[in-house]
Amino acid sequence: MLLCISTVKLFGVQQQRSFSLAKRLSLTGKLPLEPQTQASLDKDFLPWLEQIAGSKITNTLTIGKSTYGRSLFASKVIHAGDCMLKVPFKAQRAPDELPLDIRVSLTDEVGNIGKLAAVLISEKKMGQKSRWVPYISRLPQPAEMHSTIFWGEDEFSMIRCSAIHKETVKQKAQIEKEFSIVAQAYKQHCPMVIKRPDLEDFMYAYALVGSRAWETSKGISLIPFADFMNHDGLSASIVISDEDKQLSEVTADRNYSPGDEVFIKYGEFSNATLMLDFGFTLPYNIHDDVQIQMVVPNDDPLRIMKLGLLRTHHTRTVKDIDIFHSSCDTFTIKEVKSAIGKGKGIPQSLRAFARILCCTIPQELNDLSKEAAQHDGRLARLPLKDRSRELEAHKILLSHINRLIEDHSACIKEMEESKCYFVSQRLVVRRQMARDLLSGELRVLRSAAEWPSHYCTTLFSEHSLYNINLRMN
Repeated sequence: MLLCISTVKLFGVQQQRSFSLAKRLSLTGKLPLEPQTQASLDKDFLPWLEQIAGSKITNTLTIGKSTYGRSLFASKVIHAGDCMLKVPFKAQRAPDELPLDIRVSLTDEVGNIGKLAAVLISEKKMGQKSRWVPYISRLPQPAEMHSTIFWGEDEFSMIRCSAIHKETVKQKAQIEKEFSIVAQAYKQHCPMVIKRPDLEDFMYAYALVGSRAWETSKGISLIPFADFMNHDGLSASIVISDEDKQLSEVTADRNYSPGDEVFIKYGEFSNATLMLDFGFTLPYNIHDDVQIQMVVPNDDPLRIMKLGLLRTHHTRTVKDIDIFHSSCDTFTIKEVKSAIGKGKGIPQSLRAFARILCCTIPQELNDLSKEAAQHDGRLARLPLKDRSRELEAHKILLSHINRLIEDHSACIKEMEESKCYFVSQRLVVRRQMARDLLSGELRVLRSAAEWPSHYCTTLFSEHSLYNINLRMN
């Protein structure tokens, strides 16, 4: 059985994967390469891995160095469709390698990322006694990692207007929760172990696993050698897991000449996801999006009725429906290509929420409920019959987007105006990451604002014309 494995992702609901947390790549995959052999550092790595695997890993690839770190290069001609590497499952690391008593005690409160992080820590604590030293020694070091969970307070403040700020806080809290459970398990079942994991070790390992592991039949797995490959947004190469052959493999999607760097595609991620999960951003990311949170105000006279209506009509079976579960809901908007089209990129559920917000009397809410029951059950998906209310709803939405535009613009301006006379390389990297993130989100917000602006203008003109005709009659 063949399984296309996706990657492990911390931010949001999907799970996905990346490469080195220190790398910054282009969507075209065109990197300023400086191929160098790493004979002194990596000449023994592949023979070591093949000894563990009990088979040949590759006949066509070699480890080298590009501007962005350790990479894989073609050692001979590779044709599209050729298998470039095969890594048997027994040469991979998975959560089930934790001692049984510890693994059982962790239950479901610790996810696969946390469990595999504990495996990684255990191997690292063994030092030179671990047979995985050649692999562990080649993993990025803490100083090379730029995930937002490692950012200092001043650095973190640069992205305070983005949803990634709150998401990072949530992620750190989750890591700390899982660490406390893992630490307790070690204390209970391995009381003689002197070098038990501490929070700093666990957070480092958690970030490594979250950025490098692939989903497999074992939940997730670290796949040595394959994780030296860099990302190309135009590549069609992915990791395939063959359950029958018990291995993972990568097939070339193009022709490569000797010395060419080989690439793989590991997902279509926004800069927010790249920052939190992988520790890098793209200067122009076509997959950027923005999380928008809408709230039913506490002083809304119809607040209880609106919340009840939203809960009643939520459903998981209808496409593009956000679960209305509280007084606030988060929606994802993407770049809107045309201000005069259908507003693709702005969720229908977001517009529906705005329509509900603008209702001022119970009858309006009752009418929306009846309308939903008569159609597919989705609430407020059709334009309001009262054009003035429809206009008001989209003015609410436009006002909310404009506030986010102002916040992002202010943060970018603050970064540009700040002067640091002693700037570390780390701050240079993270400031550029913040600039990439905010600029991308600002581009999305501005495109999204154009659509409701045009829609409101059209509605206003239609409403004014209707009133004129009404007066004339």
